[in-house]
Amino acid sequence: MRAWGLGALGLTLTDTQFVLVLTTFPASGNAEQVATQLVEESLAACVNISAPMRSIYRWQGTLERSDELQLLIKTTLVRLPLLEARLKSLHPYDLPEFLVIPVIAGSRDYLFWVAETTA
Repeated sequence: MRAWGLGALGLTLTDTQFVLVLTTFPASGNAEQVATQLVEESLAACVNISAPMRSIYRWQGTLERSDELQLLIKTTLVRLPLLEARLKSLHPYDLPEFLVIPVIAGSRDYLFWVAETTA
C-alpha cells in the first residue's frame, strides 16, 4: 500500500489501523443525537444508522424482543478507548453492544479521510 501523509501528524496510512464498531440503540431512542456527537467530537469519521430491525436476545434470564437501530461507526484504533468511554456515557442501555471489527483493506482516499477526520 502506498503511504499517504496525514498532514501535521506525520503519519502514513500504513501507521493507522481502522475499525468498524457496531452498536445498537432503541428504535425510539436518541441514536441520531449520539451519532452526531461522536462525529462532532472526532471520535468517528462517519456513523451510519440502519433502518429499524427486530433484535431477539436473552437479558437477565428473560427472552426479549426489541425494535432497534444498528449503528456502524467508522474510526481508527487509536480513537477506540475514547469512543468506547463516550458511547457508554451517552448510551441508554446498561450494557451497550460494542463490537469492533478490524478493517483489513479499503480505498486509500477513504481511509485517508477517516484518519484525518478522527485525528
